[in-house]
Amino acid sequence: MTAATVRYDVEAGIATVTIDRPDRRNALTREVLGALRDKLRAAGGDDDVRVVVLTGAGTEAFSAGADLTDPLMEAGVADRHDARGELARLFEDLWTLGKPTIARVRGYALAGGFGLCLACDLVVAADDAVFGAPEIGVGLWPYMITVPLVRSMPPRKALELMLTGRRVDAAEAERIGFVTRVVPVAELDGAVAELAASIAARSPAVVRLGRDSFYAVWDQSAPDALRHLQAMLSVTLATEDAAEGARAFIDKRAPVWKGR
Repeated sequence: MTAATVRYDVEAGIATVTIDRPDRRNALTREVLGALRDKLRAAGGDDDVRVVVLTGAGTEAFSAGADLTDPLMEAGVADRHDARGELARLFEDLWTLGKPTIARVRGYALAGGFGLCLACDLVVAADDAVFGAPEIGVGLWPYMITVPLVRSMPPRKALELMLTGRRVDAAEAERIGFVTRVVPVAELDGAVAELAASIAARSPAVVRLGRDSFYAVWDQSAPDALRHLQAMLSVTLATEDAAEGARAFIDKRAPVWKGR
């Protein structure tokens, strides 16, 4: 079932991970979450992969959230509790992957699907995308997606969306700031490919060091963050790619990255 629910393709340094359940609006089950984690591990361990694109199959949804028909719903309390942590573990996998991630969003990105796309570094959305945390409408609270939401927009805006459950279209999502770019549906694939290729063309060593530092200092105090960043600047300047970048700039040529 794993192979049928999550596809994994690599081309030109870009790994595309696709939730392949269009008949269920790419709803998330424990098995799907486990398969996503497996594919991310594969991408993280592949030196040829520079960027990861996460998306959903079909035209209706990136992911509409948890699948309420998941057999897990019939499991015991302890099993259900542990399985709910799988989404949190997937978020952590994304943040610690060491490689840039892009969510390609078309249609609905709701509940856990909303959190999943916001756990990616960048979000490129078609103009038909719809985002929301509708849990409050059925007597629940979007606990597990709170962290990616408050990391992606002003906290009071995140709270408003969680309290009201209202849905946000792509234009408003871009205004709020949790979507990187909105494009017409016909231009979505081209926009994602262009963005991924532009990142893949950078030094993989410097991208990893810089991206890891970005997440490391996210919740630190300013003095602690600056100490960390100063140390990482020294580490980066000691890499072969930093030296190559300087030489290429002086020689007025394109750099040739070694990834170290």
